[in-house]
Amino acid sequence: MFMFSALRENVRVLTACLGLGLLVPAACIAAESPQLGQSVSAAEIAAIDFTIMPDGTGLPAGSGTAKQGAALYQQHCQACHGDKGVDGINDRLAGGHGTLSSEQPIKTVGSYWPYATTVFDFIRRAMPYATPGSLSDDEVYALTAYLLYVNDVVAEQAVLDAASLPKVEMPNRDGFVWATVVE
Repeated sequence: MFMFSALRENVRVLTACLGLGLLVPAACIAAESPQLGQSVSAAEIAAIDFTIMPDGTGLPAGSGTAKQGAALYQQHCQACHGDKGVDGINDRLAGGHGTLSSEQPIKTVGSYWPYATTVFDFIRRAMPYATPGSLSDDEVYALTAYLLYVNDVVAEQAVLDAASLPKVEMPNRDGFVWATVVE
């Protein structure tokens, strides 16, 4: 209760200060914070501070194949996404080819995603769900290769790395357009 009453008081004081002028004096900024969250180390920031572009800019060193990714998929992904990316409790990852223009489109890695590099980026940032960022770059390349393989995008023996991944042509690559901002 203290946190909410203190926060309410801080908002009241800040509102009063804003009513006095356009600039907010330092005295109006609450000295106490609600003490939410925790500090993040430089190492934790470095682990997620990357950008991977559709052309492959930003991809790390490493490599992987679908065969390597199959075992990793069983270990880290199958419980949520089902066998070979189908019929899991979470998003379907495979299939759906040719359904995007239908009344019931199935948006999967193979039917919807425009760039293979964004598959890598998403896995690296957000998966596995319970421990995002815990996979090595080689493991992420292998899982990406596996997902592309079960979607008939790459061959099982294809080696994906920073040079080959951007060259992968996704089935829906032309289904998106770059938006330009007009001012």
